[in-house]
Amino acid sequence: MRNLLTFGMALVMSVGIGTPALAQAPRQPHAGEIAAGLRRLGVTGSVLYVAAHPDDENTRFLAWLVGERGLRAGYLSLTRGDGGQNLIGTEQDEMLGLIRTYELLAARRVDGAEQLFTRARDFGYTKSADEALRIWGHDAVLADVVLAIRRFQPDLIVTRFDTKPPNHGHHTASALLAAEAFKAAADPKRFPEQLDLVKPWKADRLLNNVPIWNRKPDADMSAYLKVDVGGYDALLGRSWGEVSAESRSQHKSQGFGVPAERGPQFEYFTPLDGTRPKADVFEGLDLSWSRWKGSEAVARAVDEAVKGFDARVPSRSVPALLRVHEALSALPDDHPWKALKLRETESLVAACAGLFLEARASEPVGVPGASVKLNLFALNRSPAALKLVSVSLPGGERVQVDAALAEHAPFKLDKQVRLPENAAITTPYWLRKPVAGGMFALDEADRALTGLPEGPSALMVSFVYEASGRRITVTRPVVFVWTDPVRGELYRAFEVVPSVTATLERDRVMFPNGATQVVPVVLGAGRAEARGKVRLEMPPGWKSEPVDHAFQLAARGDERTVQFKVTPPKGATEKGRLRVVVDSGGRLESWKVRTVAHEHLPPLAVRQASEATLIPFALTTKVKRLGYIPGPGDKVAESLAAVGYEVTVLPEERLASEKLERFDAILVGVRAFNANPHIAVHREKLLSYVKGGGRLVVQYNTNSRVGPLESFVGPYPLEIGRDRVTDETAVMTPVSASEPLLLAPNRLTPADFEGWVQERGLYFASKWNEQYRPVFAMNDAGEEPLRGSLLVARHGKGVFVYTGLAFFRQLPAGVPGAYRLLANILAQ
Repeated sequence: MRNLLTFGMALVMSVGIGTPALAQAPRQPHAGEIAAGLRRLGVTGSVLYVAAHPDDENTRFLAWLVGERGLRAGYLSLTRGDGGQNLIGTEQDEMLGLIRTYELLAARRVDGAEQLFTRARDFGYTKSADEALRIWGHDAVLADVVLAIRRFQPDLIVTRFDTKPPNHGHHTASALLAAEAFKAAADPKRFPEQLDLVKPWKADRLLNNVPIWNRKPDADMSAYLKVDVGGYDALLGRSWGEVSAESRSQHKSQGFGVPAERGPQFEYFTPLDGTRPKADVFEGLDLSWSRWKGSEAVARAVDEAVKGFDARVPSRSVPALLRVHEALSALPDDHPWKALKLRETESLVAACAGLFLEARASEPVGVPGASVKLNLFALNRSPAALKLVSVSLPGGERVQVDAALAEHAPFKLDKQVRLPENAAITTPYWLRKPVAGGMFALDEADRALTGLPEGPSALMVSFVYEASGRRITVTRPVVFVWTDPVRGELYRAFEVVPSVTATLERDRVMFPNGATQVVPVVLGAGRAEARGKVRLEMPPGWKSEPVDHAFQLAARGDERTVQFKVTPPKGATEKGRLRVVVDSGGRLESWKVRTVAHEHLPPLAVRQASEATLIPFALTTKVKRLGYIPGPGDKVAESLAAVGYEVTVLPEERLASEKLERFDAILVGVRAFNANPHIAVHREKLLSYVKGGGRLVVQYNTNSRVGPLESFVGPYPLEIGRDRVTDETAVMTPVSASEPLLLAPNRLTPADFEGWVQERGLYFASKWNEQYRPVFAMNDAGEEPLRGSLLVARHGKGVFVYTGLAFFRQLPAGVPGAYRLLANILAQ
C-alpha cells in the first residue's frame, strides 16, 4: 500500500502545478509560462481551499494564488458532484460525478491549482450538516480530510463556506470538517493508521473566504482581511479575472459559463483558528526558501536561474536549472518541498529544451493477455545537450539507448508489450465497486489512491535522459491518438477492456402487471474474433427466452444487440437481480460499459458487472400516446416507453407543425423553459391543446434572482420558488382526503411513497392562482408544510399540471409508486 500511495502522490506532483488528466494532449509551455515557473521555484508556500462540490471553489482566488503569488494551491472538494443537475446530457448520479470530476480537472489546468477529493458521495441536496455527516459517516469523511491535509501540507487552509445555517448541508459540513481537521491533522493520536504513509501536519492558520454574492454593494467589509485578486501578468497577457473566468466556465454541465473580469477584484477573509493575521492573509509567514534551514544553496541557484532567463532562448537556462536540481537533490529526503520542487525543476528543464516525449499505442484498447504495439518518440527541439539513456516499458523491460538527442533529430522506437493475464480492467477507481451508502467503497488495491482525482494510467513508459551528467526520469502515460476531421488531433488514455462486454440498456427493468419484457443486451468486442454465448442469470422462477444466444464478433469494436424475453413468476411482487454472463473460450465474465462523450471532455468509460434489478409491480394506465418536450436531459421519456407508453419526443422546432391533438397527454421535461425559452413561443398552441381536452404536465423549472424564469406556459399565474423537500422519506400528506388524483386509475397507498431516492422534489411553486389545486403537503423535519409540489388546474376541457416532484430521479431508479403516481397525473 505504501508504494501505491507514493506513486499516487507522485502522479499529482509530477507536473509541479495543476492537476493533469491522463488523456490530455501534450502542451509545450511558452516562454512567459516558463518564466512564471522559474519564479515559483523560489516559493515554498501552499494553500488548501476546502468546499463541498465541483464549482464551489473560488477560481479567482486560486488563479491569483498560483499566478500572482507563485504558491502551490489545491482545491479539496468533499464530493464529485454526483447529486447535482445536468444541463448537457442525461447522465445522473455517478456518471454525472464522473463528468464533473473531469470538468474540475479542466478547471485546474486553467488556473494551475491541484485537485483533491474525499470518498464522500454527493447524495443530493440536504438542509442539514448533521444529516450529511450521518450519511457519510463523520469519522470516515473526517479521516479523508485529515489525509488530504497531511498529504498537501498547507500553510493556510481556507473554507468557502461558514458553519452558519441556512445553507446546503454539504456546504456547512465542509466548513465544520475543515475546522476539525485543522486540529486533527496535527495530532498524532488522531487517525494514527495514516502515519505509516504521511506525517502529522500543522497548518499555520484557518481562514474563511467571506462570501460577497449576497452582500449589498455598499456593505461595510472593513472588519475583514482584504485581497485584490484582479492583477495582470504581462508575461501571460492575462488578468487573473480572465484566467478565473475560463476556469469557472469549465463547469459546463452546471451551466456555469461566466464573463471575464478585468480590473480590481476584491476577496475578503476572516481568521478562524491558528495564527490570526490583522492586515494580510499571509502576514507573518515566510514563504521563501529562507524558512528552511540548510536551503541556502537552493535559494541561490533559483535566484541565478530567474535572473539568467532569456525568453528568446529558453534552452540557455538548462544549465542553471540543473544546478537547482543538484541543490535540491542534496536536501534530506524528508524535506517537505524536495520531491515537489525536483519535479517542478525537471518539468522546467524539459520545457526550456522543448523536449517532447510520448508513448502511443497503435490501438485505443487491449484485453488482458494481449500484445500491444507501442510507438515511442523523443525529440529535443533546442540546442541543449541531451542524451537519451534508456526507456522502461510496461512489464519491466528496460531498453538501453545511450544516444544523443540532437536538435530536431527524432528518436523513434516501436516495441511490443504484453498485457498481464490478470491486468485490471480500466474503470474509475472509485467506481470499481458497486455504489451504495454515503462513501465510495474502494478495492484494497485502490485504497492508496483515496482522494486522488483519477487513478494511474493502464500503461506507463519511463524515459531516462541525461543533461550535463544529471539523469532525469520522465514518466508518460501510454495514449492513443487519432485525427478527427473537424476537431483535429485528439488524445485518449489507453485502456484495458474485457474481451466482450454485455451491456444492459437499463439498470432497472420494470414488469408492470407481470408482463413479459424484452431485455436488450448490447455485446461489444474488445478483441477480434470474439465468440461465445451470452445468457441471463436470474432468481428461481424467472424465465428467459431464449436461454442463451450464440454470438461472433469479427473485429474489435464490433457490436451486436441480442434480445431476451424475460417473464417473472406468476404473482411476483419481490424484486430480483439479473446478471448477464458471457462464456467466451471457457472464460465466464460479466461486464457492462457506460460511456461519456462530450466534446469538452476526453472519452470516458465506466466498466462494472453487468447487472440489473428486476421490479414487478402493478400499474394501470388510462392513456397511451404521449408527447414529450425534452429539457436539457433526463430519462423520463425512455422510462415511460419501457412500461408500455407510446412516447414521441417533440423537440421545440417540431412544435409549430405538430398536430398535438393526436396525443393523450404531453409531458414537458425538467428545466425545458430554462434551457430553451423559445418553447414559450408555442404557449398559445399548447394552451389551446389543453383547452380542447388535452393534458399538459410541466416538470420543474428553476427560478432565481441570478437566473429568472422569463417564460412559462401555465394558463393562470404561477410563481416557481426555491422550496424543496430533501428528505426522500418525508410524509406526502394529501391536501384533500378525496383527492381524485390518488384514486384512479391506480389507488395509491402509503406504500407508493416508499423507496423514493435522494429527494421528494425541488423548485416547488411558491405562489399560485386560486385556479390551481395543490395535491400534497410535505416538509422536511422542523419546517412548515409546503403545498407547491404538485398543482392541478382545469383549463377548458383539459388539465394543466405543474410538478416539482423528482420524477426524473424516481423513474430511472425504478420506484414503482412514482410510476403509479405519474400514471394518475397523466390520466387526469
